[in-house]
Amino acid sequence: MDIRRDFDNKNILIWGYGREGQSTEAFLKQYCRPKEITVFEGSREEIDEDKFDLIIKSPGIIMDEDHPKYTSQTEIFLSAFSQNVIGITGTKGKSTTSALLYHVLKNTLKRKVILLGNIGEPCLNHYGEIDADTVVVFEMSCHQLAHTKVSPHIAVFLNLYEEHLDYYQTFEKYCMAKCNITKYQTEQDVLYVGEMLGDIATRAQKIIIPATGFDYDLKILGEHNQYNAEFVYRIATEQFGASAQEVRQFLKTFEGLSHRLQLLGVKDGISYYDDSISTIPDATISALAAVRNAHTVLIGGMDRGINYDELISYIRKNPGYTYIFMYDSGKRILKTLKDLPNCHYAGDLKNAVDMAKKLTPEGYAVILSPAAASYGFFKNFEERGDKFREYAGL
Repeated sequence: MDIRRDFDNKNILIWGYGREGQSTEAFLKQYCRPKEITVFEGSREEIDEDKFDLIIKSPGIIMDEDHPKYTSQTEIFLSAFSQNVIGITGTKGKSTTSALLYHVLKNTLKRKVILLGNIGEPCLNHYGEIDADTVVVFEMSCHQLAHTKVSPHIAVFLNLYEEHLDYYQTFEKYCMAKCNITKYQTEQDVLYVGEMLGDIATRAQKIIIPATGFDYDLKILGEHNQYNAEFVYRIATEQFGASAQEVRQFLKTFEGLSHRLQLLGVKDGISYYDDSISTIPDATISALAAVRNAHTVLIGGMDRGINYDELISYIRKNPGYTYIFMYDSGKRILKTLKDLPNCHYAGDLKNAVDMAKKLTPEGYAVILSPAAASYGFFKNFEERGDKFREYAGL
């Protein structure tokens, strides 16, 4: 579908000028003929909506309700190429699953395969590269899906946990944003959905993936990555006819992504794992289960008000680990665990690493798996992971 004419002779406001906003401006200038493009980075109250025919909002900007004048880069791209797109979302695992699926399809299909979206590549950067046979693997965040009124042909909904409550205020609103990945699908579309979300409403053909029971030969650790691999295997073989043998071969060669339970190295006999992507309790629990010689875990970051009862219960039931807490959320968690001798508060990441070096015996591992966002203390989770490596001396 050629959507370019939708922007011709229009007064367009680009609201937000980060990576996506800059990409949107480049797309409009290269492929469209708008009357005028205005870039704006202030609050919604400062926007005179009557002056613009269309407002393209960046995903990180909060807007509570839908509005006919507002759209997004994700909605623009899906309006043009939804039939090419495998959209992948979930509270955790979406980046790894997207990269893993891209790796498998790129090596098993004789078709162009593109990886884009929340993984760090604005979708409109690739507008001119897509033809009828192109396969687009699109990692979709809740912010990209919010207010989007088009769904991909193949939707993947991995899981859903309490997250981003600083943005959405309630878990229900967060869930509604995620559900847009299938809300506008038709009977000709397909939804692969995790067992925990099996009752999600959809018009698409629904394929439910069980939570456990897989045994893929992977370089990436953890039962959660076995689960991610099952989605990839099923999509590659069922939707694209890739051979089972080849899919398993390329699942095996995937190296993983940085900051996702990544082994950084060994220093003074202690292994260091960077799981800075961890922003929810379940991710931290999964990390401890995945690393066989785990001893010490560093927990805490921005306090967004999410529920930590699951993690607190896990800590009480697993006294064999050493838990070092940091920052605001770490302080809140520790208030309920002060009676445990294996729980400590270190303030910030540097002090936590210094403490971990003293408390972790040789032959064991230290894991940064914060169960919290990095914002307010680091630019992003990548910087947090990089600092962890630096403080560990690797």
